[in-house]
Amino acid sequence: MITPEFSRPIRIDTLGEGGRAIAIEADEAERAALAERFGLISLALLAADAALRREGETILAEGRVRAMAEQACVATGGPVPVAIDEAFSLRFVPEGDAEEIELDVEDCDTIDYSGSAVDLGEAIAETLALSLDPFPRAPDAEAVLKAAGILSEDEVVSGPFAALKALKDKLGK
Repeated sequence: MITPEFSRPIRIDTLGEGGRAIAIEADEAERAALAERFGLISLALLAADAALRREGETILAEGRVRAMAEQACVATGGPVPVAIDEAFSLRFVPEGDAEEIELDVEDCDTIDYSGSAVDLGEAIAETLALSLDPFPRAPDAEAVLKAAGILSEDEVVSGPFAALKALKDKLGK
């Protein structure tokens, strides 16, 4: 098994009855490795505050993740600054115990664990990855694309894409 770049194992037997507050932060080497893993230009900050508590073998973690990063613009390749400050809710369940349940959008993410610890660091790294814009665009992206001769959606007037745009406009979406 490969150790994640930002591993912060929390032993389940240290949580006690009332739970435990935990603050974690990635160091420079961990941030560099995570930036490479997630295709970021840079990752200047990755930190989280969490309250963990036990419910039987299930571990619940709620808190906030904070990050400062730079992503590459999909049009120009230039840096796009990213600031993340989001609440999270995680549910760690023993591997193989994940029963099928219906979740609402507000419900927490479920993560399998094995052994006597959960890896809060890797869970926070994955939370960061899910918080990133999959198609970041710099403020000058439209101008760069226009200069390269690429039409925007509004400028398409003929061909199959125009028909799709007309259908989209007709449906009001």
